[in-house]
Amino acid sequence: MDSHIPSHLPGTTLNCLGQTFCSLKEPAMDFKRVKDYLSWLYYQYQIISCCAVLEPWEQSMFNTIILTIFAMVVYTAYVFIPIHIRLAWEFFSKMCGYHSTISN
Repeated sequence: MDSHIPSHLPGTTLNCLGQTFCSLKEPAMDFKRVKDYLSWLYYQYQIISCCAVLEPWEQSMFNTIILTIFAMVVYTAYVFIPIHIRLAWEFFSKMCGYHSTISN
C-alpha cells in the first residue's frame, strides 16, 4: 500500500513487522507511550526502594519523606551553588591575577 513512505520524516514510524505494507503511526499514541514509560519508571522505583512490600500508609509516609528530602536538596542547590560558584570565581581570578568587576 504505502510502502514508499520514508521512515526518516518527523512523526512517521514504519509498522512493517511481518506485513506487506507500512503505516504511519498517529501522534496521539506518543502520550500513551510516555504514560507507559512513566508508569514503568514508578514501578522500578517501587521495586528498587522496596516500597512495593509496604502497606499503603507506609508507602505514603516513605514517599512524603523522600519527596521532602529531594525538595530540600533542590532548594539548597538553588540557593547555595551560585554563591559557591561566585566565591570560587573570585578566588581563582585573584589567584591568576585577573581582577573581576563583579560587585556584591
